[in-house]
Amino acid sequence: MIRLSRFGSKKRPYFRIVAAEKGMKRDGRFLEILGVYQPKLKTPKLTMKEDRVKHWIERGAKPSELVRDLIIKSIPGYYEAREKNKLSKLQTARKKRKQRLAKKKK
Repeated sequence: MIRLSRFGSKKRPYFRIVAAEKGMKRDGRFLEILGVYQPKLKTPKLTMKEDRVKHWIERGAKPSELVRDLIIKSIPGYYEAREKNKLSKLQTARKKRKQRLAKKKK
């Protein structure tokens, strides 16, 4: 899973974007640091290793909702294209299944 890990002091948080096992604690053990997000600055700062984020997503890591939104902002078009591709594969599989069922009924 790709998610945020909180750092910083009270009322001045900053977050690391990390790849971690789903069962690990929020600030616990992680596999790799993928970036940093600082929302409390006048202009929120986001740095992300785009190639590593793509690597983990291709390997099946699912981003949390906020990280997904950050990826969409940081890498325009990448996540939407992935979702569109998934949807088209699902639709073709459904069509094939319907065709098989129609042949069995005849």
